[in-house]
Amino acid sequence: MALTFYIVDVFAEHKFAGNQLAVFRSAAQLTTKEMQAIAKEMNYSETTFILSDTPQENGYPVRIFTPQQELPFAGHPTLGTAFVLQQMILQDSVSLVRLNLQAGQIPVTIEYVNQSIDILWMKQNSPRFGAQIDRETVASILGVDVDQIDDRFALEEVSTGVPFLIVPLKTQAALQKAKINRDLFFKLIETTEAKAILVFCPEPLNSANHLSVRVFADGLGIPEDPATGSANGCLAAYLVQHAYFGRETLDIRVEQGYMIGRPSLLLLRAQKKSEAFEILVGGKTILVAKGEFV
Repeated sequence: MALTFYIVDVFAEHKFAGNQLAVFRSAAQLTTKEMQAIAKEMNYSETTFILSDTPQENGYPVRIFTPQQELPFAGHPTLGTAFVLQQMILQDSVSLVRLNLQAGQIPVTIEYVNQSIDILWMKQNSPRFGAQIDRETVASILGVDVDQIDDRFALEEVSTGVPFLIVPLKTQAALQKAKINRDLFFKLIETTEAKAILVFCPEPLNSANHLSVRVFADGLGIPEDPATGSANGCLAAYLVQHAYFGRETLDIRVEQGYMIGRPSLLLLRAQKKSEAFEILVGGKTILVAKGEFV
């Protein structure tokens, strides 16, 4: 049976930007091994498989794979898959689509302009804060000077479904200089829950944005990711947890992907009340192609 798939650019302001995603429909007949092989063939950061065109347990069952492994949750695959569900399956101006992932049910809210999808927002799970790593170790892994890391804030593991090590840098120059030492990186992740690193700085390349981000995920088979919704959800939690902007609320624009020619824009909204978090990550999705696996 031929498998219909769509290619979309997520967190993109125009075609051929953002993070590419392949979305396969009616994939329930595929084995896990077959899904993993297809994800490796597509070779995008992630590929998703919609198991049913009708809701099950009040949501659409979806599985997410990198070229190397299955993930319980990922950001741009969640938004991109919700976009495909609305455009190709529901074909109605619904305001909410729920995805049933391994990490749980993730609701995606859809905003429209002139009956066309504008922004999709996903509500991420409550964050879990993990181990803190010393600056010297991380500086060696990133190839930056220790004093280029902002010592006002912790270097900390955060997870809203997939854990990331969050690293605050001081300048855009330091962000651009960062280059993973694979030997040191893989030695570190032998002992950490996080298998990927998000580095950020408060000097964006586009003055309309608030932060500039890079994500290195060799531990997940992705050397550098152009737009990472799950990691930026962790970043949003980190920013309010540590009052990075001096407050426990957040409504910012984050750029990513510029260093690898895939400029991306992620919108982050978050707040912390007592110990309760609300985290939203949003962006645009653009349909690029449709095809069949035969």
